Amino acid sequence: MKLYIWGMLAAFLASLTLMMIILPILKRLKAGQYILGYVKEHKNKSGTPTMGGLAFIVAIIVVGFCFFGFKDIRVNLTLSVTAGFTVVGFLDDFLKIYRKDNGGLKPYQKIIFQVAIATVAAVFCYLNDLCYVYLPFAGGKSVFLGWGIIPLVILIFTATVNCVNLTDGLDGLAGGTSTAYLFIMGLILSVQSDKSSLLCFISVGALAAFLLFNANRASVFMGDTGSLALGGFISCVSVFSGNSLYIPLLGIMFVVSGISVIVQVIYYKRTRRRVFLMAPLHHHFQMKGYTECKITYAYVLITALVGILSLLFV
Repeated sequence: MKLYIWGMLAAFLASLTLMMIILPILKRLKAGQYILGYVKEHKNKSGTPTMGGLAFIVAIIVVGFCFFGFKDIRVNLTLSVTAGFTVVGFLDDFLKIYRKDNGGLKPYQKIIFQVAIATVAAVFCYLNDLCYVYLPFAGGKSVFLGWGIIPLVILIFTATVNCVNLTDGLDGLAGGTSTAYLFIMGLILSVQSDKSSLLCFISVGALAAFLLFNANRASVFMGDTGSLALGGFISCVSVFSGNSLYIPLLGIMFVVSGISVIVQVIYYKRTRRRVFLMAPLHHHFQMKGYTECKITYAYVLITALVGILSLLFV
């Protein structure tokens, strides 16, 4: 327990320090977010510094290596994969700022990068006999997938990274929901005696510091730099520990974001009508009159409640 507390505290201080260093630099470079015109409620956010995710991601990586060293191959790959997704997100954010629009990388370019990194993680699982997955609510029972783990891991990484990215649409939403997810996952891994639990608590400390700047009204956004990296990190700690099937449970609000967009697009193409006022779902609630704080609170609360329920059956 003491190690978890020290890990969270070290990551919190590292992330806080980095935020205080990075934020003035982002402002000076005018690295502001370009807001889509049809999101009327967000017009006053145009120009808010983005790429703030660099602070908590660097904090997680540095503190993670400080606590684990370079001896644990799973931790090494987790932090390396997270760094890889950070680079992809950084490129996307940089292009948006450079071009002064909301374009960034092409969708197919993002997918190629994501699948490439996910494939590395999938092959790692297969070669290192990490082909089992725990069954939620089954008292610790697991199933062995063999080579089937490869397509499953690629699907999980790609889906999770993009769903976390889609959830990053309101102040504190992706950060708060991810913090709840990782805290619960840390508890699950501690019950399973998995050393990656410390990595989860380190990430909780780093995100807590970032949320001081990202909670409504946000003075900085994490950008794709942070959201893609978070999705990759969440995928790693869940998949490498055999808890892949907990992602759609603890990450229920990420799933809701992704499904709401898919449903909206398919239904609109078929009928030229919309299911939601706007997708992802959090924008629908926003257009219904709910404040960003209420929506974020609801997302975090639901994640925590599902997590508590899951803990009862670990």
